[in-house]
Amino acid sequence: MQSKISAFFKPSSLEESSSKLSPNSFFDVSEELQEYPEITVTYKRRTKSIKQCEINSESNCGERDYEEKLTKPEQAKSSKVLNKKRNYAQLHLEVGQSNFLLHTCKTCGFKYATGDEGDDKVHKTFHKNYTHGIPLKGWRSERIVDTLEKGRVILVQEGDPLAQHNKVQEVVDMMEMELGNGWILHKHCKVYLFISSQRVSGCIVAEPIKKAYRILSSSMGETRNVSTKEKRRTLQFGGVSLEREIIRRDIVKSPEEESHDGVILCKDEALPAVCGIRAVWVTPSNRRKHIASSLLDSVRKNFCTGSILDRTELAFSQPTSLGKALICSYTGVSSFLVYTTTDTE
Repeated sequence: MQSKISAFFKPSSLEESSSKLSPNSFFDVSEELQEYPEITVTYKRRTKSIKQCEINSESNCGERDYEEKLTKPEQAKSSKVLNKKRNYAQLHLEVGQSNFLLHTCKTCGFKYATGDEGDDKVHKTFHKNYTHGIPLKGWRSERIVDTLEKGRVILVQEGDPLAQHNKVQEVVDMMEMELGNGWILHKHCKVYLFISSQRVSGCIVAEPIKKAYRILSSSMGETRNVSTKEKRRTLQFGGVSLEREIIRRDIVKSPEEESHDGVILCKDEALPAVCGIRAVWVTPSNRRKHIASSLLDSVRKNFCTGSILDRTELAFSQPTSLGKALICSYTGVSSFLVYTTTDTE
């Protein structure tokens, strides 16, 4: 029994060997290991079989689709950032209306898309310029020919600065909307502008001419006959009787007017003339305020140097119905002078 106990407490052979090793023995082991040659391990890829290639290609396609799906939302996000201010709400419903796309203003004739902020802003500016006049504060070298309580009259003619001619062209563009395109202005014209509240309220385009023709009074649409028919009705309310009188007037046109409706008839004999009024225009909000009469007075006083023309000496191009009423009221006669563009110098 004692032998077994002593054998149990006897040191093992590993402990004896470790006790025999010196501190430098570890370095000796490393030196022994360095004596053996190093072994390098290399790996090579095997050639893929056809099935493996098909499987890998399908996986690659899936990865590409997944990458495209990832990039598309990024593009969509970028487009949303660029178009962040745009509103895609539906503001119009098409139910068969004629002016679904563009609305035409009854006053200024401007066509625009209702509900669009840009179009509404442009229409508002154009509408104000048309009804109240194009803005004009003035120029340093402007030629003032007349000063009135309501405003002043400026003359623009050939040889004046380019800025003045550009402003005149803007006014003529407004005039052409009512009077027609391409005939109002040429380089020999004298343009009279009526400025009121820093806007061009009226305009007259005048030109030098050589001859004119006197219009026939019958071609002005005078009333030849007026037949009056009277009807009386009596209404009885107890002891009170009321009489109601109805007057109906039928205007009978002359045979010449019926056969030549809208045509101005003139005498064959030509008369000498100096000043021709090519066009007269006043903004809609300033009409019936004697602006056109003031412009005509300025033309009579300043067209010919050193002389003032009489009202009946002014000749007019073929006028509209409103123009006829203005001319008859200004000249005081129904047989005024008219001319054609071939009568100019």
